Amino acid sequence: MNKLIPIGVVALVLAVGGWWVFTQQNATPEVTQISQGAEDAGAAGDVDTSGVTEMVLGDADAPVEIIEYASYTCPHCATFHNNVFKDLKADYIDTGKVRFVYREVYFDKYGMWASLIARCGGQERFFGISDLIYKGQNEWARAGSDSAIADELRKIGRLAGMDSAQLDACLSDGDKLQTLIAWYQQNADTHGITSTPSFVINGETFSNMSYADFSARIEERLN
Repeated sequence: MNKLIPIGVVALVLAVGGWWVFTQQNATPEVTQISQGAEDAGAAGDVDTSGVTEMVLGDADAPVEIIEYASYTCPHCATFHNNVFKDLKADYIDTGKVRFVYREVYFDKYGMWASLIARCGGQERFFGISDLIYKGQNEWARAGSDSAIADELRKIGRLAGMDSAQLDACLSDGDKLQTLIAWYQQNADTHGITSTPSFVINGETFSNMSYADFSARIEERLN
């Protein structure tokens, strides 16, 4: 289980040094730091996050809502998505019993890049791309240099049907990244998230658990 970066740390990074995004220069993938002053970065509460799209599966009127907080670079999150999630989806989400919401947590720049790739195809492609990101976590997250990791993430994006120009535009969208970071901070503060993966089931926060434990807690609320 990964321990969460304390609320406000990412905002501090923004204020004093900027945030990391990916860009291209002379057709060569590079990583650059986009600097922003403290007055531009602001606190999470000062950023308008109303435009962030919630990534949701299942019936909007389902009696149980599960919100997952996860990082694309978290091994325990990958284990959940590669194992528990498929049964949870088949038994509860696809049957209309659970509305499932996925919210990203940002530990590092690589998780941020992965989030930008996952969101690049919109809500329709988000969960399929996330599945590819988690299945390939051992490969792309350990590719070596920043450029190599960015290239591996772009490969995942191309597998999902996006072209290089679209992916580059998403990876270099600093404004969107700043908004997503503020959104993450606001949500994590609201639900008291301290580690990943964490789950909020009908308003109550839980740490990672097995499918059996998930099923038991869902059945309690269904009954």
